Amino acid sequence: MSAPAAPPRAAHGRRPAQPQRRSSGAYAVEVRVEVRPRWVFRLSRVNGMDGLHRVRGGVLHRLLHRDGAPVWLRIAQTAPDCVLFGARAADRELAEWGIERMRLSTGIDQDLAPFYERFRDDPLIGASVRRSPGLRVSGRPDPFEALAWAVCEQLIEYERAAAIERRLVARFGRRCPESGLADCPPAAVIAAQAPALLASLDLSQGRAITLIRAAREVASGRVDLSAAPHEPGWRRLRSIRGIGAWTVECLALHGQQRLDQLPAGDLSYIKLVGRIVHGHPWGRAEPAEVEAFFAPYAPWAGLAGAHALRGAVSAAAGRMAA
Repeated sequence: MSAPAAPPRAAHGRRPAQPQRRSSGAYAVEVRVEVRPRWVFRLSRVNGMDGLHRVRGGVLHRLLHRDGAPVWLRIAQTAPDCVLFGARAADRELAEWGIERMRLSTGIDQDLAPFYERFRDDPLIGASVRRSPGLRVSGRPDPFEALAWAVCEQLIEYERAAAIERRLVARFGRRCPESGLADCPPAAVIAAQAPALLASLDLSQGRAITLIRAAREVASGRVDLSAAPHEPGWRRLRSIRGIGAWTVECLALHGQQRLDQLPAGDLSYIKLVGRIVHGHPWGRAEPAEVEAFFAPYAPWAGLAGAHALRGAVSAAAGRMAA
C-alpha cells in the first residue's frame, strides 16, 4: 500500500498589524495580526492547571509583562489556515512583542513538513504523525516560567506541582484587574524571597533554594534565557545544586522552543522506552537509554517524544523490540 499523501500545506503569511487606539493607560493600543500557519495547525484550548491561560468563548487569553508593563493577549483560530492574534498594551512595540512571544509558544510558525515526510511511516510514531500532523509541543511564552515550573515539578505528581504553581502566582504573580488574568512571577521577585516562604507554599526546602538561586542567575543577567546560543546558559544553570539535565531539557523544550531537546529523565519516557527496549510491561530505561532511543529522530527528538507518548506503545512498537 502506498504511503498516505501529506496533508495540504497552508499558505504562510500575515496581514500587517492593525493598531487601534483605545482608552489611555496600560492598554492604550490594540494590535491585531492574522497569521497563516506554515503547516497544519490547530490552536490548543487547553487551559493548563497553573491558571495562567484562560479560554473564553473559544478565545485563548494570556497576560504577559515586559519590564513590568502588561500585555493582554487574545488568540482565536478563525479558519483552519488562519489564526488571529490580538494584543492590548501601552504602545504598539509592546503589543507586537507580546504577539511574537505567543507565536513562539504556540509553534504556529514551525514548518513541520520535513518531520512529517520523514516519520509518517515510522513504526513507533508514524500512526500519531499521520493522525495528528499538526501536533506541537506545549510551549511557554516566558522561558523563566518554563524554568521555574520545571523546578516545581521535579519528582512530584503534576497535580501537586500545579497547586504549588498556582500558589506562587497567587502570592507573587502580576494581575490585571481589567482582564482578570495573572502572569507568572518575574525572576527578580522570586530571587528576593526567603526559602522558608517558598517552602510554606509546599515546595521542599531544597527546591525552594534551587528556585531562588536560579531566579537570581536570571534576574542578575548572568543567565539570559532568550540569548542564543542557549548552551552557555544551560551550563551555568547546571552548576546550581538541584538543577539537572531534566530541568534544563524542560526549559529548552517548552521555554526556548528547542525541538531537538527531550527530557530523557521524565518518568513517562523511562517507562515507555523501558517497555519497548526490555520487552515487558515493567521495564524501566535509564535516561541514557532514552536519549539513545530517540537519537534517530534528530533534530526533532522533543516532537517525536510527544508523538510517542500520544501513541503509547502500539503493536508496531512492540515488534520493534522483537
